[in-house]
Amino acid sequence: QPHDAIAETVLDTVSPLLPEGEYLPVLLEVRPELIAPYDQRDYFTHEQLATWQPDSFWALPEFPRSFYYRTFETAVSDRAHLYEFVIPMVPPAWNDPGRVQHYQGLIEQGTAPTAVAVSTLDVTLPAGADESADYYAHWGLSHFVLDGHHKMEAAARAGRAARLLALVNVDASLADPADVAALPELLSRPRKSRTTASR
Repeated sequence: QPHDAIAETVLDTVSPLLPEGEYLPVLLEVRPELIAPYDQRDYFTHEQLATWQPDSFWALPEFPRSFYYRTFETAVSDRAHLYEFVIPMVPPAWNDPGRVQHYQGLIEQGTAPTAVAVSTLDVTLPAGADESADYYAHWGLSHFVLDGHHKMEAAARAGRAARLLALVNVDASLADPADVAALPELLSRPRKSRTTASR
């Protein structure tokens, strides 16, 4: 949802937590899927590896060093694809099981609790296409959870949606401001996976 659909009182509450800068607030509905490093849905082991070669020293894929959530992906164009991630600031194992169960019960009864995150958009492309099985621009939208760790785990366990107030930091993103401004439209598109040569 666009900025004007988000109550100013909500933005006034969270803005003191943020560094100075330009932000695009977006209210999203996300369906988180908990991902472990190197598992079958790990972006770094599959989609990223099809475009970038393994690390030249270790000969291994990038290691995220954390569980994280995948939530959405869609085509930006034939030469670009958007991947969305929700990244907890503490390991899910640190969450209070009782709080997770509480939110899971609410979600299963039809309530979608809201989490808050500061976010960045990074648009990246390898320097050359010679060694890529699938050469295209990766739009990585990363949401770093400020509040709502239990809600995200509960939604993942329930297999249902939660809401996420994403405050996209334009200044900290490795993307043109016009690319950041395109996010509301891109995130409203149908979900679409990219079939790569490595799958």
